[in-house]
Amino acid sequence: MGPLSGLLVADFSRILAGPYATMLLADLGAQVIKVEGPAGDDTRTWMPPVRDDVSTYYLGINRNKRSIALDLKNPADLDVAQRLAARADVMIENFRPGGLRRFALDYDTVAAGNAKIVYASISGFGTGAGANYPGYDLMVQAVSGLMSLTGDPDGSPYRAGISVFDVMAGLHASIGILAALHHRDATGSGQHVEVNLLSSALSGLVNHSSAYVAGGTVPFRMGNAHPSLFPYEPLPTADGELIVIAGNDGQFRKLCQVLDLPELPDDPRFGRNQDRTANREALRPLLVERLAKRTKDEWFRELLAAGVPCAPINTIDGGVALAEELGLDPVVESGGVPGVRNPITFSGTPAGYELPPPGLDEHGEEIRAWLTKD
Repeated sequence: MGPLSGLLVADFSRILAGPYATMLLADLGAQVIKVEGPAGDDTRTWMPPVRDDVSTYYLGINRNKRSIALDLKNPADLDVAQRLAARADVMIENFRPGGLRRFALDYDTVAAGNAKIVYASISGFGTGAGANYPGYDLMVQAVSGLMSLTGDPDGSPYRAGISVFDVMAGLHASIGILAALHHRDATGSGQHVEVNLLSSALSGLVNHSSAYVAGGTVPFRMGNAHPSLFPYEPLPTADGELIVIAGNDGQFRKLCQVLDLPELPDDPRFGRNQDRTANREALRPLLVERLAKRTKDEWFRELLAAGVPCAPINTIDGGVALAEELGLDPVVESGGVPGVRNPITFSGTPAGYELPPPGLDEHGEEIRAWLTKD
């Protein structure tokens, strides 16, 4: 039994941010009913890659849910949707702001009949002047400033390799839902939780957004370099690049001991982090010269043993293999479908993986019967 057992979540979201949030809740024991239109969640068609002719994109964010297909323009289906919302502890949706009002599934209408509902809305740009902007992660990567920070200094801006702000907004939605449930437990009252991708982006840009907001500095693209730390980037070895990090002066001293450069920490240009950062162009070739004498794997093991953060640059298979090697058990199965395990570990109420990602309307008959029997 997961920590959220007994919680009913009506999931009217689709694509990524909402489904990722509800999968995390489902892993922790919540009963999630995935409401899809007659054509199904868009990600069902986002392929390749596939597993057994099903999109792996869809599979990656929809386990532990039950699916019902409802056409909200059909009165009978709309009645089922409204009954579900009336029973739910949590409802989550990512329609355009106001889009569910015509179906009487907006927060005010649902809450009028279900005062304890925690109703979460995810949008691209909020409910004000940006309400009609389509909420695509790539748009937000562009307008938030993330792409201006990603790529070579003299090259074009790049998107992140994943839909990072969709995932971040899903996490923020999950946090908001859990906080609102705690408030409900204390007061008996539900509430409306709102998350938008642009606000999640600006929060998630952390030191970069703070550099501007608190310091008046507009960060710029630095490739793989860090604006405030050095070394904190890939450096070449005898057979390829290795991420090398000195997050503080002690780590830099250890790095220099392993590289047999004991004089560098006492050099006034390199002794403190701010000095190393200011003089990175003088320091980098000294480190590269020593790193070139051995392979990245040799340095990886030796530097880690000395307490210096470093890492090879893996492909995804290498990342999964390392997690397996470290005993993190990254792969789980739900109904025979492999996926990445929920990242949270509980000592008493672990995550569960009972249901595979559902087929479209796989549980529709069962859910209709349950909702209409009273």
